[in-house]
Amino acid sequence: MIRDSPLASEPLLKLRGVEKHFGPVQALYNVDLDLPAGKVTALVGDNGAGKSVLTKCIAGIYAIDHGQFFWEGHPVQIHSPRDAARLGIETVYQDLALADNLDIVQNMFLGRERLRSGFLNEDDMERAAGQTLANLRVTTVRSIRQPVASLSGGQRQSVAVAKAVMWNSKLVMLDEPTAALGVVQTQMVLDLVRRLRDRGLAVMMISHNLNDVFEVADRIAILHLGRMVAQDRASAFDRQSAVEYMTTGTFGRAAQAGNGKGQHGTS
Repeated sequence: MIRDSPLASEPLLKLRGVEKHFGPVQALYNVDLDLPAGKVTALVGDNGAGKSVLTKCIAGIYAIDHGQFFWEGHPVQIHSPRDAARLGIETVYQDLALADNLDIVQNMFLGRERLRSGFLNEDDMERAAGQTLANLRVTTVRSIRQPVASLSGGQRQSVAVAKAVMWNSKLVMLDEPTAALGVVQTQMVLDLVRRLRDRGLAVMMISHNLNDVFEVADRIAILHLGRMVAQDRASAFDRQSAVEYMTTGTFGRAAQAGNGKGQHGTS
């Protein structure tokens, strides 16, 4: 099913045969997915395709019913967000989970505050937050002590991503990171996604925006009604094939080839 080069190194995270039910409703069917380090993998699909469910399974919010996770080639269990975080998996959800009444530093350390002699180590946290933002070249914020409520949408997204990468993360999953952003702010966030990739992280980006997908993704994985219907290098797709896989689960020209599997494979 997966058409990347057989010479490619072992993916950072590999899913094989993952299934998830909610009572009588099956949300994911036998899903395979590769998330290599140093690559942006776009996870796309129509509404109800299973993107959020799959993301929450990887993040440890939902326990899978069947299938296996492999982390750096080794089988692992992800039963909780703590298990995911321990491996180095961080998720930035669409609502960003930022506290408007707190400043940038306080948000980046929320729930993971650093202490010294029983008191908050403000200097250490401020230094670490500033260094992370500088490393990611997030330079548009006026001060790391300004309230998050005062930030633009693109700045808020940047802070949420920086918060995710502070904790020795190896895989960052971004849920619709450019939703509701203007052109300039969208470009800011896409540049940030590229910098995560260039630092060697695996990035999974869920997006409905195919312009963003084709601009930044190295690989594209397409879900349709809970099944992974295509997965390959981004250059193996064009807009027509991506849309057709998303809406019908197959691609006409490939289906006519006679094997019924499509040029990018189906599950």
